[in-house]
Amino acid sequence: MTTTTRPVAALDAERVTLAYDQRTVFQDLSLSVMEGQITTLVGANGSGKSTLLKAFGRLLSPRSGRIHLQGKALRTIPTRQVARQLAVLPQKPLTPPATTVRELAARGRHPHQTWFRPLTSQDTAAIDAALDATGLTGLAGRDVATLSGGQIQRAWIALVLAQQTPIALLDEPTTFLDLAHQLEILHLVRRLNRDHRTTVLMVLHDLWLAGRFSDRLIALAGGQVVADGSPWEVLKPGVLRQAFGLEAQVVSEPVTGSPLVVPAAETVLPHDLAGS
Repeated sequence: MTTTTRPVAALDAERVTLAYDQRTVFQDLSLSVMEGQITTLVGANGSGKSTLLKAFGRLLSPRSGRIHLQGKALRTIPTRQVARQLAVLPQKPLTPPATTVRELAARGRHPHQTWFRPLTSQDTAAIDAALDATGLTGLAGRDVATLSGGQIQRAWIALVLAQQTPIALLDEPTTFLDLAHQLEILHLVRRLNRDHRTTVLMVLHDLWLAGRFSDRLIALAGGQVVADGSPWEVLKPGVLRQAFGLEAQVVSEPVTGSPLVVPAAETVLPHDLAGS
């Protein structure tokens, strides 16, 4: 008799309400992110993708409800312990002044260090591997402020890689990158997931990339989850219409067989989406 392993939640939102001042983004939302998967949040601007990612990364506290990290209430876990389990790449990270690429990547090792445990050979190896994976070894001594937007983005991804956590939250990891480097970064994310079983929750705007590199998509609109499942289950004309105000066909992408969204010649956004 064969047994199947039930999926385990790496992150879990239990009836959470998320808000900024008087504006409520989500109310009574329940959602789980399963271990070992690449899950991508998609939706129109203002749909709450980054808000939800911030809540899972403990950058935004719920007004009500609870967030759990590997079964424990996130708010009760010490900060350093959270940072050993969870790496976060925000949408617009602020680079400290006069910081080299290597110094930025090395910040990913801070959660593993204490006053009694300075930088070790293991830390150095993790930093070297992160710089190599992001193609930044030759720029390790450069001030981050002198880099292009795409290079800066890769330097921040190197920090996440050096942190070596079982969970990574990535808010638009391909921002500022040309298509070739977008593919490079997302192939890197996929290798991280496959080789190390890293659980990835990310936000992407490009639906082709989201469909190609994700195990699961969650479409958000109007403070709700409007679709949740595999890329083919989510990237459907009805969901695209509801979540994006987009009239489109969905065809099989010829190289990988993943869903490819083909917009209609003209798309008129509904009033509530046009200004978001």
